[in-house]
Amino acid sequence: MSAALRLSCAAVFAAAVFAAPASAAIKCNRGSQLVSGQWIATPYCQDQYLAEVARKSGFKASAAKIRNNPNYKKNLCQYMYSDIRVQQTCLDAGVPQLFGIP
Repeated sequence: MSAALRLSCAAVFAAAVFAAPASAAIKCNRGSQLVSGQWIATPYCQDQYLAEVARKSGFKASAAKIRNNPNYKKNLCQYMYSDIRVQQTCLDAGVPQLFGIP
């Protein structure tokens, strides 16, 4: 194997080892997700924000439980609907019908 080939193989190997991995984590902020440089409301981030607000209010809520159990989300929204931060999330879950709001 020539020295130039060994050197180029070593350079490719070093670049692969030291390359920073791409960040695949979803970035949420108050119920909105960063998509292509813009913040848009997504169900994933809204559920995460509902869990954050519920925990601050004393509930033991997790985002995974809210996402995987729509009845748990509705039950939580019955108590949290009056909080303006999660009102739209609870509206989408169908909770206002319980209070007679059209």
